[in-house]
Amino acid sequence: MYYKFSGFTQKLTGSAPTAAYSPQGLRPAIPAESPTMIFATPTKMVSEAGATAEYMGANRVPDLQRLFQTSDGIPVHLKRGVPDRLLYRTTMALTVGGALYCLVALYIAAQPSNK
Repeated sequence: MYYKFSGFTQKLTGSAPTAAYSPQGLRPAIPAESPTMIFATPTKMVSEAGATAEYMGANRVPDLQRLFQTSDGIPVHLKRGVPDRLLYRTTMALTVGGALYCLVALYIAAQPSNK
């Protein structure tokens, strides 16, 4: 026997095989025409685009490799100078401040209420 969920009674009810395979009265429909392709526009291959593409900037990877691979005693996270130092110090200050705030909040939460 085949069963189908009845939207009216909210229970399973007996049904014919065709109704059981098409739930809630939905019938499979075949579209009259094929859908249009979403990416139907032709794309350029790398060989067609030429040596460099318009949207790409200059390749900075070799310069950055040279900068980061020098052995000058500076940690990697500080190699780019002032912006890196500023970000590092800001992160450290926020970390220490957050830890102190958590300790103060725990201290206040541990105090008994005066009622």
